[in-house]
Amino acid sequence: MSAVPTTLAGMAVNTTPEAPLPVGEVSRLIGGWIDRLGAVWVEGQITQLSRRPGAGVVFLTLRDPSYDISVSVTCYRQVFDAVADVVSEGARVVVLAKPEWYAPRGQLSLRAAEIRPVGVGELLARLEQLKKALAREGLFAPERKKPLPFLPQLIGLVCGRASAAERDVLENARHRWPAVRFEVRNVAVQGVHAVPQVVQAVKELDAIDDVDVIIVARGGGSVEDLLPFSDEQLIRTVAQCRTPVVSAIGHEPDNPLLDQVADLRASTPTDAAKKVVPDVGEEYERVRLLRDRARRCVAALVEREERGLAHALARPSIEDPHRMIDARADQVADLLDRGRRCLRHQLDRADSELAHTHARVVALSPAATLKRGYAVLQKADGHAVRDPGEVAPGEALRARVSEGEFSVRVDT
Repeated sequence: MSAVPTTLAGMAVNTTPEAPLPVGEVSRLIGGWIDRLGAVWVEGQITQLSRRPGAGVVFLTLRDPSYDISVSVTCYRQVFDAVADVVSEGARVVVLAKPEWYAPRGQLSLRAAEIRPVGVGELLARLEQLKKALAREGLFAPERKKPLPFLPQLIGLVCGRASAAERDVLENARHRWPAVRFEVRNVAVQGVHAVPQVVQAVKELDAIDDVDVIIVARGGGSVEDLLPFSDEQLIRTVAQCRTPVVSAIGHEPDNPLLDQVADLRASTPTDAAKKVVPDVGEEYERVRLLRDRARRCVAALVEREERGLAHALARPSIEDPHRMIDARADQVADLLDRGRRCLRHQLDRADSELAHTHARVVALSPAATLKRGYAVLQKADGHAVRDPGEVAPGEALRARVSEGEFSVRVDT
């Protein structure tokens, strides 16, 4: 098997399974590489402080609250004595230190040459810079905030164990709506463990499908006590939550960055319970008022329609619907009589004209002439004789009179 080239402390080292480096040699090489590093400024929070009487060295543990990482720091007593009056466990400091490697234990530590406390003004300035940076990313934009449900069935609560904030939220919420349920996550709400525990709790509650809203609650405190709720990691975690998040940190004047990114800000934990959970008495009263209003509206509508119906029934056409029919019946009867009279008149006139015409026809007909004693002579072929020259002597003719006909013969 080929050797694996490795560079430690500026030297190329080849190792193989047959020729590995001992642990001590690796530690020595790492130490040589770390010794080449220069001093750096490091910021963190003091979690442990050991000042043994008579000892010339002070031991510190410096922790990054955002990532749950700590490192040991040592310094000479005179270095720490310069800030001993303003620095204690839990304080944030900036340390000028040189990394050191303790080869026998394989442990990294920092040798501090200067310690500076981080003042409130400096902390506020850094928070303001962080606030502006996150605002430029749109994490505080109103359009990304999610609405809270009207009546959450299960509420996630992140708070300190047996804290006043937990008691205020639970008691006020159950007083307002007794059936509400809570999924509580007790965490550290200040100190070096606060940020990772709060972040983990928020992620766990956001992963539960039944949780309708998450409340992050804490009582009031100093600026340093509330710093975990302005941590960038926590802000980004809340911004990524699919569940609405309510911030209830401190009191009215307190304004950590969590208030900016949360979907709703409550001034106190009690206020959070009031904003998240509706009051059953108020809702019952609202339902009663709406029900009464609906009844009044329905009653007014029915009354208006009754008046309209009464007005419609009072009209002559509705009150006595046969009146129009009777009036029209009289008109029809009059028209019918008029039509009959006109028809009768027309018939009478036509009958009279027919009688006159018939009389004229009768008067002018040949039959009437025959009745006056005239006769019509016809030849054998039916041709009427109009001229004596049309007949010959001895010719047989037929004479037609009013009452019949007879034969005649021409003599001359």
